Amino acid sequence: MKTPREVIEEWVAAFNARDAACAAALYHADATNWQIAAGPPVIGQANIKEELTAFFAAFPDSVTHVENLFETGKWAILEWSGGATWQGEFAGLRPNGKTFTLRGCGFFHVVNGKIQYQRGYWDRATWFQQLGIPV
Repeated sequence: MKTPREVIEEWVAAFNARDAACAAALYHADATNWQIAAGPPVIGQANIKEELTAFFAAFPDSVTHVENLFETGKWAILEWSGGATWQGEFAGLRPNGKTFTLRGCGFFHVVNGKIQYQRGYWDRATWFQQLGIPV
């Protein structure tokens, strides 16, 4: 069975490959992904895959760098930095080619080798200001 750290290392690799199917396969069917700054949580592997697919279409050069990755029991904690260029529709808006860099932290509850619950923290105002989106 994969450890929480190993699962999140695979998740980062799938994210950096912009492979929504591979990343989504790392979640349980009924998993929850709650990005606090984005609003209500996304529930279910299929919905998580849909969200990732849309994000990668909008930001096809997105990248996440591992700053720190900790593991304790069934939890992995990822401190990350990353960025991308806005190249596809996002939040109902047309792309403008602007880039962003961002830092954040994610908490992943890993059960039986898959993500059951994810909670992420990052600054929406910083992200949207860089992209020219009203906050």
